[in-house]
Amino acid sequence: MRYPKFLEKQGTIGFVAPSFGCNIEPYRSAFCHALETFGQMGYRTELGPNCFEGCGVGISNTPEKCAAELMEYYCSSTNDVLISCGGGELMCEDLGYMDFGRLKQAEPKWYLGYSDNTNMTFLLTTLCDTASLYGPCAAAFGMEPWHPAIRDTFDLLTGKKLTVHGYDLYEKEGLKDEENPLIPYHVTEPCVRVKVPDQDTHMEGRLIGGCMDVLTLFLGTEFDGVKAFAEKYQKDGILWFLEACDLNPMGIRRALWQMEQAGWFRYVKGFLIGRPLHHGEVFINLDQYEAVTGILGKYGVPILMDLDIGHIPPSMPLICGSYAKVDAAGNEIAIEMLLK
Repeated sequence: MRYPKFLEKQGTIGFVAPSFGCNIEPYRSAFCHALETFGQMGYRTELGPNCFEGCGVGISNTPEKCAAELMEYYCSSTNDVLISCGGGELMCEDLGYMDFGRLKQAEPKWYLGYSDNTNMTFLLTTLCDTASLYGPCAAAFGMEPWHPAIRDTFDLLTGKKLTVHGYDLYEKEGLKDEENPLIPYHVTEPCVRVKVPDQDTHMEGRLIGGCMDVLTLFLGTEFDGVKAFAEKYQKDGILWFLEACDLNPMGIRRALWQMEQAGWFRYVKGFLIGRPLHHGEVFINLDQYEAVTGILGKYGVPILMDLDIGHIPPSMPLICGSYAKVDAAGNEIAIEMLLK
């Protein structure tokens, strides 16, 4: 596994928009404030040409221009890390214009993003054997003050910490809008983790995953390198972290079935399931828990659910590709990520 260099003081943070750009409020103001914050912290910033674009369909610009920006800025020596401007809907259309062979040969660089950015974070790891960061996008760094999850993310990006813990409260209804673009997460609901089996758990393995809405798009395409990746790291075993955006419980179950049928869960040592955006919904008598255990229970490995991963803030940042040690005791969870 190739691990990029951590961001050093006075280093340069690059920003790209291979998915949505920060062209509308509240994202534009939040992003601009994030740039000011990074500047005050002593970092330089470099913006790609699509950061404030919104002329594309489901992404900031045309797939060709989005891919060109991402390739250029990833392979450039003028920035040290890359943060995606935002998630979106159709970053998958960029992939046909990208050169993953070139990315694999390039100097490894941290790429940070989540949701639609699974198109980059997951493929960097499984196709290029390069670690990436699954975590909040650029505009989140504009909130005042930073939530501990944002601080944790930046501490990972700078190498100050490699262990993250679950948070106490999550956001049920956000207050961020056009009139309040810098307001922090509105966390009000207690975080309650679900363990299957219901007992304290320790597991270890190679950490990979992302948003299931995106992951299933790779199945049957040239971008599906999961089997080869799992074979390479079979001695480590695989820890899957998975979360869902648009998928309801039935959609989650179908996605997991599809991934299983493709052989993705070979050598699995455990599952880390994020709190889905459709948290608490029941669809035709199927809830989010049975949606998961009905497919994954047969593997006889620990399943941790309702974790702080994904679309309901706050979210623990994770190093995709790292060797992780996970401890869940009571309602607490700690994920230690080793760069080996």
